[in-house]
Amino acid sequence: PARLDAGLRGVALVLHCAGPFSRTAAPMLAACLRTGAHYLDITGEIDVLEHAYSLDEAARQAGIVICPAVGFDVIPTDCVAATLAAELPGATQLRLGFDTRSALSPGTAKTTVEGAVGGTRVRRNGRLTRVPMGSLTRTIDFGVGEKLAVAIPWGDVASAYRTTGIPDIEVYLPTSRRQIRGLRFTEIARPVLKIGAVQRFLQNRAGSRPGPSPESRAKRPMHVWGEVTAPGERRVARITTANGYDLTVTGSLPVVVKLLSEGYADSGARTPSQLMGADYVTKLPGSSPLVLSEG
Repeated sequence: PARLDAGLRGVALVLHCAGPFSRTAAPMLAACLRTGAHYLDITGEIDVLEHAYSLDEAARQAGIVICPAVGFDVIPTDCVAATLAAELPGATQLRLGFDTRSALSPGTAKTTVEGAVGGTRVRRNGRLTRVPMGSLTRTIDFGVGEKLAVAIPWGDVASAYRTTGIPDIEVYLPTSRRQIRGLRFTEIARPVLKIGAVQRFLQNRAGSRPGPSPESRAKRPMHVWGEVTAPGERRVARITTANGYDLTVTGSLPVVVKLLSEGYADSGARTPSQLMGADYVTKLPGSSPLVLSEG
């Protein structure tokens, strides 16, 4: 702690980008609270987000803003969630998802391996609930035609709940029948994945893969989808954004500028849409208009 505090002396804001955040976020958050520096990060890990939001009162007392997940995780989906909640205030269910053919960076691949141990989590009646991997599937049109999709453990089950208060939340990713079978096998193998040596082997393998090139990213935008339902009513939102890695840069830096140049009226723990507005994603390079419909 002393070394972190010394490093943050005179620092007004931290944009924390050093994962895995499951190991690095808590110490940095604690240091920001002690030194009075605003805290931002680019994680999408559920437990990290939950921990950050649990520090709301501490952040208020310290006079700082804590806003995790100011990258692709979770700016687009959080803005979609906020927009849909405003469109249908009585919504009881929120479904989010995104479609891309972009390759994973080494860091994201390692986080994915780590996340497999925890299985798939959704929000049920306001509580985080684990469900078997590969057990929740549906057909979704993310904006480029209908695709089979599967529920995944994604940060929005934490962030979108804080943004909207909607009690039931799931996040989906396109998949194939073969991949669903693989997820169901992974569910069976979860006890083995928890073994330290197995985790280290898989993370080393994941960390050795090359990340997507700038040329590859430019050709692979993200298609983001959301749906809210209430008894007898449904609203759907779709938006296309820049590739997730590019959006993480173009999305996070304006948050830094806002806090340093304009400040923010209320300290505490916030989500991206609470801090920057529900339309924030539409202002980012590569974003299309957000399109709303009833189906």
